[in-house]
Amino acid sequence: METKTDAAIIVRALSALAQEHRLAVFRLLVQAGPEGLPAGVLADALAVPASSMSFHLAQLANAGLVTQKRQSRSIIYAADFAAMSTLMAFMTENCCGGVPCEAAAA
Repeated sequence: METKTDAAIIVRALSALAQEHRLAVFRLLVQAGPEGLPAGVLADALAVPASSMSFHLAQLANAGLVTQKRQSRSIIYAADFAAMSTLMAFMTENCCGGVPCEAAAA
């Protein structure tokens, strides 16, 4: 059974992803895997100013979608794959009325 807290977490995650740059950042981090990427590399890849990238990364972190770790003088950001899996499971929980989607498509 879904609780209000569960719904609030999902809404926060979807809200964070409902912005072009944040969605692009999250996709890059998913592609980068658990090693993640520094904020500067993300900013350069998306041609976004560093200050804007910091804001977007903070929003994704606040939503629980990315983790951060300090590596020397850089902060490395990585997609939180457990959070992404939870979000995807929520989105597909009632997919195709409980029958395999391939059967529903036929």
